[in-house]
Amino acid sequence: MSKLYIPTCIYQEENCVKKYGSEMKGLGKHAFIVTGKHSAKTNGSLADVQHVLREMGIAYTVFDEVEENPSMETCERARKAGTCAGVDFVIGIGGGSPLDAAKAIALLLANPSESTECFYQSKALGYLPVVQVPTTCGTGSEVTPYAILTIHAKRTKQSISHRIYPTLAFCDSRYLQSAPSSIIVNTAVDALCHLVESYFNTNSNCANRMYSTYGFKLWGKAKEHLLENTIDKEIGNTLMEASTYAGMAITHTGTSLPHALSYYLTYEMGIPHGKACGIFLAGYLDLCRKNMPQEGDKVLELLGITNGSAFADLMEKLIGARELSHTEISEDIRLKAVEGVMANPNKLKNCPFKITEKDLWGMF
Repeated sequence: MSKLYIPTCIYQEENCVKKYGSEMKGLGKHAFIVTGKHSAKTNGSLADVQHVLREMGIAYTVFDEVEENPSMETCERARKAGTCAGVDFVIGIGGGSPLDAAKAIALLLANPSESTECFYQSKALGYLPVVQVPTTCGTGSEVTPYAILTIHAKRTKQSISHRIYPTLAFCDSRYLQSAPSSIIVNTAVDALCHLVESYFNTNSNCANRMYSTYGFKLWGKAKEHLLENTIDKEIGNTLMEASTYAGMAITHTGTSLPHALSYYLTYEMGIPHGKACGIFLAGYLDLCRKNMPQEGDKVLELLGITNGSAFADLMEKLIGARELSHTEISEDIRLKAVEGVMANPNKLKNCPFKITEKDLWGMF
């Protein structure tokens, strides 16, 4: 059975916020802009959104307190601010953290009687309309229904139980131009993880694999530029497009083992999300090639990479995956990650072949 569902209207071109921002007019009368403290101001995305809202006569309130790996507590503070302001739709601007937080905040704002515990409860809840403006090239959150939050009580991260699709996404690679090279690389690796984890997934099929297949080709065109730090406008467009297609891919499949293991490294060690996922990607691809050799070779071919060793070398050059794994990750964190994933049936079931504890240890 094949099923495709992407309800988000996506605009992907230069200056798309100003060109098509008028489509926000029917979403509400008071926008709640959710973002971080700095990057949206630096790259011009916040100013573009504010300009369009002012032109349309739509009021707005800015909440710029979203931290990296946003917590449930931050979402609750935002709910209080948005409720006081009387907002009726949400605009997320930034990388994965503000975009994911915007979805969770939209859920809370639409359900004033619910506490943050509703994030992880199975109940039917509505949410305010959400608009997304990505400024990195990795999360894909602008097209996915997922929102990943930090749960301090569990010392990890986890996707909320509710599926919250953005109504509109404005993807303009101009916003990448002021980003540090480390952020571009880490988020691009996150997009590659999405592509690989979706392609090798219990939920993958010939229909949704189209997104990964095209995404691999795009990502392969950009890999040398990532290595050489030569991200011009054209390559920025390519990376932004690859990220969006990777988001479309995981929308239909979810992620798998690299993401599941990465959450422990991000929480315990502060390793950026994309880098933390990338540490496990070569090991996961090796397992996939062992169990699904034809598909594994096809992925390497689409990426323009000769073999598994060359792929591992690429991950080392981009994020220092081997060095991080060999020297910085303690035995205690490894044990916590392996035991946590082995106890997580939702992540294990996405792997299309039987996985053992030894396999997870090997991915380090």
